[in-house]
Amino acid sequence: MTPQAQAPGTREHFTISYAGYNRPWAAWIAHQLEQQGHGTALLRWDPPLGMALTEALANLLTAPGRVLLVLDDWYFQLGPRTDTEWTQALADVVPANLDRFAAVSVATRALPPTAAPLGPVDLRDLDAREARRRILRRLGLDPAAGEAGPDGFSPRFPNDPPAVWNLPRRNVRFTGRDSALEALHERFAAGGRGGARVALRGISGVGKSQIAAEYAHRFGNDYDIVWWVNAGYRATAREQFAALAPRLGLETGQELGDRIRAVHEALRTGHPYRRWLVVFDSADDTEQIEDLLPEGNGHVLLTTLTQDWAATGAVGEIEVRPFLREESVAYARRRAERLTAEEADDLADAVEDLPLLLAQTAAWLAGNPMPAKDYIELIRRGNPAQIAIRMSQDYSMGFQTSWSITLNTLSERSPEATELLHLFAFFSPEAIPVRMIQNARPADLPDHLAALAADPIRWHTALRRLSESTAVRMDYVTEADREPMVDTVQMHRLYHGFLLGNLSEDRRDRLSAAACRVLVSADPRAPGDTREWSRYAAIIPHLEPADALSSGDPDVQRLLINCIEYLKTRGEYSSALRLCELTVDRWQDRLPPDDSTMLLMRVMHANMLRRSGRYRESEAVSRAVVDELTETRPADDPDLLWARNSLGGSMLALGAYEEARALFTESVATYTRVLGEEAPLTVQDRNNLAVALHLLGRYEEALQQHQVNLRIAERQTHPGHYRTLYAGTQCAWLLRLLGRYREATSKQEQIVGAYRRAVDRYSPGMLRAEHNLALCLRRSGDSTAGEALMRSVVERFVQAQGPSHPETLLVQADHANFVRKHGDLDHAHRLSRTVADRYRNLVGADHPYAIGTEGNVSLVLRSLGDREASLAVAERACHAMSRAVGPDHPWTLGCALNTAGARNLVGDEEHAAELSRDTLGRAKATLGDTHPLTLSCKAGLAADLRALRRSEEAAKLEQEVLQQLTDTLGAQHSHTVSVRRRERPYWDFEPQPS
Repeated sequence: MTPQAQAPGTREHFTISYAGYNRPWAAWIAHQLEQQGHGTALLRWDPPLGMALTEALANLLTAPGRVLLVLDDWYFQLGPRTDTEWTQALADVVPANLDRFAAVSVATRALPPTAAPLGPVDLRDLDAREARRRILRRLGLDPAAGEAGPDGFSPRFPNDPPAVWNLPRRNVRFTGRDSALEALHERFAAGGRGGARVALRGISGVGKSQIAAEYAHRFGNDYDIVWWVNAGYRATAREQFAALAPRLGLETGQELGDRIRAVHEALRTGHPYRRWLVVFDSADDTEQIEDLLPEGNGHVLLTTLTQDWAATGAVGEIEVRPFLREESVAYARRRAERLTAEEADDLADAVEDLPLLLAQTAAWLAGNPMPAKDYIELIRRGNPAQIAIRMSQDYSMGFQTSWSITLNTLSERSPEATELLHLFAFFSPEAIPVRMIQNARPADLPDHLAALAADPIRWHTALRRLSESTAVRMDYVTEADREPMVDTVQMHRLYHGFLLGNLSEDRRDRLSAAACRVLVSADPRAPGDTREWSRYAAIIPHLEPADALSSGDPDVQRLLINCIEYLKTRGEYSSALRLCELTVDRWQDRLPPDDSTMLLMRVMHANMLRRSGRYRESEAVSRAVVDELTETRPADDPDLLWARNSLGGSMLALGAYEEARALFTESVATYTRVLGEEAPLTVQDRNNLAVALHLLGRYEEALQQHQVNLRIAERQTHPGHYRTLYAGTQCAWLLRLLGRYREATSKQEQIVGAYRRAVDRYSPGMLRAEHNLALCLRRSGDSTAGEALMRSVVERFVQAQGPSHPETLLVQADHANFVRKHGDLDHAHRLSRTVADRYRNLVGADHPYAIGTEGNVSLVLRSLGDREASLAVAERACHAMSRAVGPDHPWTLGCALNTAGARNLVGDEEHAAELSRDTLGRAKATLGDTHPLTLSCKAGLAADLRALRRSEEAAKLEQEVLQQLTDTLGAQHSHTVSVRRRERPYWDFEPQPS
């Protein structure tokens, strides 16, 4: 029945009544009507249980205008209400009010016959244009009127999912929680176009994840991107977040960090999609995933046990409490239809309205004939003191009783399913790898489970029984030409712990060993192969639940080493360090200290400590291994050489450059003798030796070592290979430090061009190459281009590593020098001060990097006109640097140059000239007569002599400097021009990469 079309220009008001489950349809229909100029109001259908259905339906007539019912399965099932009730209510209310009612249907089941007078039009399986036409015709409106193209903020057609979509399957039994969902929607809406972050906080089992999933499904059409991340384990969270990059069509490298950074940038800028929702489920450790939270015009939803997110001030919080009693009763009666309202109320009371336990108990009652009152009494008698797992005081009822009843019933009916369930308890509950288990070698599983996995029918029957009777949820995957199959299983952590707590020690050991063998079978044994990284990401969350860290099986131990190597290669240093620490702690009781596998793990531990900035701890671990092996192993022992290599890396980080040089010199000699000059280990340690020489200020020697490696790389690889590009950058860096600016710039420009053709802009190699190019450009006189490039490099390092990471500090220090010379002095002062403070906190006040960046603060103070403060800081830096690296090191000479200038500016010309003369002599001996730093020292001495009225001597020195600068750098180079203008020379400290 379709009414006649309204006259053009007529405006009406429509109240759209919908069940919460189908809000996307209501919002989309409202938008279509509003485009024609009609008024709309959304009215969620959820009549109180105590209200007769006839009364509830009649109450809709109190709403303004016509009432459009969006009918679906949920609309009829809320309550729940029987078909008989609906038939009577529709017959009582609709016929007398046909002019007020209309309906559309998105239901999957047949509507009650008495709904026919509503004239519902079916919207299923239609495209947006046809659905709009049918709705408007049903309401007597002209479909051609008000038709407009899609705008950027219109609701998406419900049959068209967001462009990028990754969510758990919708829980078709989800009940209630409308107030929480609406509160969440309001919080996000209040954030406006600036985005918003909200955490759902509550105890385990209260339904946080279910609310988050329902919100994402119910309001998903408001977004272009809806993405779900399991945040219980950092490595898994990062992998799943990074998986958004290819779905967005982003061009990135293979490194996990590159993809994460690309996703952050895409979400921040809104390219290619403006509206997004990212859900971080089980985000209970803020430190582990805080750096993953994106910014921009989108929404971040977290589920968590902790109040820590709200304490940050950047995340809003909604506390999730147990079901309201009416929600509990409605859920229980829908799950177990045989329950009366009174029995459902008693059940809800017995489980204290906790959704997890209510789902479990109602599911059991649905499949078992025991009288409800008897079952409820068993639960009430449960003794919380007997619970096999440690629970907080939030749980006061008999968890163990209800779950034990369920488990006993399952054991009687399906022993195979019960055994499989217990094996599941030895994998991470967030994503139990069902297909990994099914595809394991038969010998990896107990005989009866191996037979089960080999029989697809029995296997899927067992999984179905688990899904129907226990607290697990199946996630399916569909492959071409195959039926959907279970890919992973999710199990609540409380239930996971309950299962473990009820196993005997012997059975735990057997199942743990089986789980470990499954993981070993899945190990691709190639942690450096980017094609296998997704497999390692799938393995790592299960190492601890399987108790792999305590295994004495050599294959399991090798798996752990491969996983740590994978995490290191991916740049996941904190996750790798944690796994190292846990493993070392477990292995200490099982393996002797000099066992080769144990030694390997200890050295990996030291390396991960160093990569995480914990240098002293890294040194302690490395030195202990070296000392132990030196007493029992020959000098060319591979374990000893690797341990010495690790110790050398720690000493470089700590500023003990001479000790590091000695270690690497010996290693290079040994590797060359045993393996040959071009062996990978020889090349690796020659690079380390070159870095040590570089940091000792022995630039020519360092350059020679890097040139050897560059020639080897060019012979063994192609010009664009990362080894060639890395060695080339090292050479260009040394050329710049030697004052060969044109040569360094030309070489570095070629390398950066090759990097840009091969990798993305966040690649570590690219960033280091562009960092050096920015410095080369500055030294060559192109400060504008150099500053712009340096600023870009800093921004990307901050995004990639965070503001306090050693590599970030290195480029920030150089950027602060740019800003001081060519920008805002106040900004330069703040930035220089911040870098110096962070270096002091990272490596200590006596480290050369802390001293040098403090010296840079002196230069800013000089530019600001605070000469006395500048002198005080410069004097301290000069003395401290001499103690740290020696009086003849280029860094000490640079600090002395700055100190002499500071003395001159406060009127202490005698002591300035004395220091300048001494520094010039040392610079000639260390760097040669024509090095830029030597010439700066000579120009500084000329200025001091002039201040002492020794004009003839000053003029002679000045002419020598100008001629040497003209010959080496050119007459128009900034250094030459500066001396010609008689500007006081200075020296910038640049922390060097190690």
